[in-house]
Amino acid sequence: MDFSYSEEQQMLQDSVQKFVASQYDFETRCKVLEKEGGYDKANWELFAELGWLTVPFREEDGGFSGSAVDLMVVMEEFGRGLVVEPFLATAVLAGGLISALGSDAQKSELLATIMEGKAQLATAYAEPDSRYNLASVKTTAVRQGEEFVLNGDKVVVLNAPNAAQIIVTARTSGESGDRDGISAFLVDSQAAGVTLRSYATVDGQQAAEVHLKDVKVTSANLLGEEGKALPALEQTIDQATVAICSEAVGAMDSLLSKTVEYAKTRKQFGVPIGTFQALQHRMAEMFIDCQLARSIVIMAAMKLDSNESAEQKAKAVSAAKSQVGRAIRKVGQEAVQIHGGIAVTDELDVGHYFKRVTAIEHQFGTTDYHTRRYARLA
Repeated sequence: MDFSYSEEQQMLQDSVQKFVASQYDFETRCKVLEKEGGYDKANWELFAELGWLTVPFREEDGGFSGSAVDLMVVMEEFGRGLVVEPFLATAVLAGGLISALGSDAQKSELLATIMEGKAQLATAYAEPDSRYNLASVKTTAVRQGEEFVLNGDKVVVLNAPNAAQIIVTARTSGESGDRDGISAFLVDSQAAGVTLRSYATVDGQQAAEVHLKDVKVTSANLLGEEGKALPALEQTIDQATVAICSEAVGAMDSLLSKTVEYAKTRKQFGVPIGTFQALQHRMAEMFIDCQLARSIVIMAAMKLDSNESAEQKAKAVSAAKSQVGRAIRKVGQEAVQIHGGIAVTDELDVGHYFKRVTAIEHQFGTTDYHTRRYARLA
């Protein structure tokens, strides 16, 4: 089987690589984090100009392709540079749900603004006690004529502090845990009754807890059929899971290369520590884990692009997330230990890579969660 990238994918990869190498070094990233909103608006405009914001969307929606492999190409390079711009939150999560659920009119209006770099969105799906169970939704949406009234709490809503609109999942019928009865609504972040508690995550992302108290939205704000949003949410989260796995692969590659380079220059007992056979073995194992992670992420991305059943696609995603999670722990911890105390200082980029991959290990389901999910689907 041919795993090489197409000419278009190579060009896409090359454009992101050049951006990271020339405009996104570690010092620049630190300055970006200090900007309002925690990202650089000029970079976001550049993403739109270069067409990167079109990558997650299908051609019929005006996008590049909607291919998981194309998305993997972009996210791996973002991982190498620790890019903090809200690509995942806006284009992959919110954009993915709009693409899957939205009417032609909604997609025409909303997806165009995302691809042009004019919109910042967020997706509020997780709740305080949901524990990665997407059907565990206690937030309610009660119909009152042509309106819905939303009440509930959402947690870890990525990019919510910057978002003009938030996609909120709420239960229009049934009980928490039921697969039916979950709907998705577009909610103005400044609407009456919406309260945000914003914060920066450990890995430099912007997020918020969102409290909804008698928030009114019209029927026009409903995405898709009432009570039928869960399959689209699962599909979008699986796509996003492969995206962050790809990001982790890029970040782990950077950790490996930085660790090998450090071992060549750091001296102990008068010789570089890279000459010690024990450390050589540990770095060789880091390399193996990186390659295994890349291979299984490619497999998962190809599965998502195939005509396999939804169950087989979900199984491939969980296999990838489980393997990548194990690699994250191995590669991340070895990188920190070989660097020593300096690796956990803010002044060295290794610590920031470690924080990001550790956050990825927990995002959209931990290693243990996806191992159990894979076993259920096997």
